[in-house]
Amino acid sequence: GCTAVLKPSELASLTCLELGVICVEIGLPPGVLNIITGLGPEAGAPLASHPHVDKVAFTGSTETGKRIMVTAAQMVKPVSLELGGKSPLIVFDDVDIDKAIEWAMFGC
Repeated sequence: GCTAVLKPSELASLTCLELGVICVEIGLPPGVLNIITGLGPEAGAPLASHPHVDKVAFTGSTETGKRIMVTAAQMVKPVSLELGGKSPLIVFDDVDIDKAIEWAMFGC
């Protein structure tokens, strides 16, 4: 069967590890979802270039996306990229609007 390897940003590893815990709790079979943490050059780059990884999907910076595309192209491996500064922001009714504007501008 198909498996997935999730290599989150080093800034979001805890959220993804919690996803792994939830998957175990709901009965996802061992080995279906594999989570690897670490920095991109040490953990992500070997994934993109590994011959047993059949497809790479990446969300992040344009510069990193270019490197992944070049690496995967050497093996004619399909790649899905979502690149650039997409920074969603949810604003609730009780928000400090000035703070929300500040964070929205910071995220751009």
